[in-house]
Amino acid sequence: MSVGSARVADSTGNWVDTRAPEWSRPYLRISRYDRPIGSWLLLMPCWWSAALAAGMAHDVSRLPLTIVLFLIGAFVMRGAGCAWNDITDRELDARVERTRSRPLPAGQVSVKQALAFLVVQALIGLIVLLQFNRFAVATGIASLVIVAIYPFMKRVTWWPQAFLGLAFSWGALMGFAVTFGRIDITALVLYAGAIAWVIGYDTIYAHQDAEDDALIGVKSTARLFGAHTHQALIMFYGLAVMLIGVALASSDARWPAWLGLAAFALHLAWQIKRLRIDDPALCLRLFKSNKHAGLLLFAGLLADAVLRAG
Repeated sequence: MSVGSARVADSTGNWVDTRAPEWSRPYLRISRYDRPIGSWLLLMPCWWSAALAAGMAHDVSRLPLTIVLFLIGAFVMRGAGCAWNDITDRELDARVERTRSRPLPAGQVSVKQALAFLVVQALIGLIVLLQFNRFAVATGIASLVIVAIYPFMKRVTWWPQAFLGLAFSWGALMGFAVTFGRIDITALVLYAGAIAWVIGYDTIYAHQDAEDDALIGVKSTARLFGAHTHQALIMFYGLAVMLIGVALASSDARWPAWLGLAAFALHLAWQIKRLRIDDPALCLRLFKSNKHAGLLLFAGLLADAVLRAG
């Protein structure tokens, strides 16, 4: 098998493996375009906040464009973030069974090539960001501090998932920054709820690597919670639902938003019931299912925004 066609161990096969030009595959893999679930999870708080803010403003005229721009921005910035993560983690990835075939530890691309692709994606993200007001631009740029330090957190704290939450939930602030040119208490509560959600689903994800992480000394909430993971998920997922509910109440959301939150909550409860931390394949499936949980909430918020605008 040639270097360009070598499939990453934690990928299941997709358009990158079958349709992308062979020379481009390592670059697309290093930015996880073969596994877009992370981009969708990054996008969900962006869409939540855009819809909730539009509902509060009683104006959905700019919402379609905002949704599209957030979609593009989430995919390219997640791609840039993954490239940065792989650059900083290349030695650790080489020691973990699931990640040792990633492009950098496998020698498919060099660090300089990975950095170049990171910059290209970041520039596309900047172009997207510049379509918004100055406050939104500044808010978006501020997130880069968290993105830059996140890959190092697994080395120094048992709570790297909390730092991922700070980064992946940033979109909960962006919808308000774009719509109102400010961040209010509703945005901050929504942000906090999204952070709790991220801690929950990334703990599930981290159980795939718990044994390898223990061998190489990498910390995670999966290792921290261990056999008590179900109880921890009840706490964090419950906190997510509660805080998002507070955000809805403070924004005077109507029944579609509450219906979306109820569907979101039921999905999270289903995940907890199904979870077996000793089954890596199931952990991955449940982690990926959070895309659907997020879309259920977004559908409710979108319907609420349209109802309020009418």
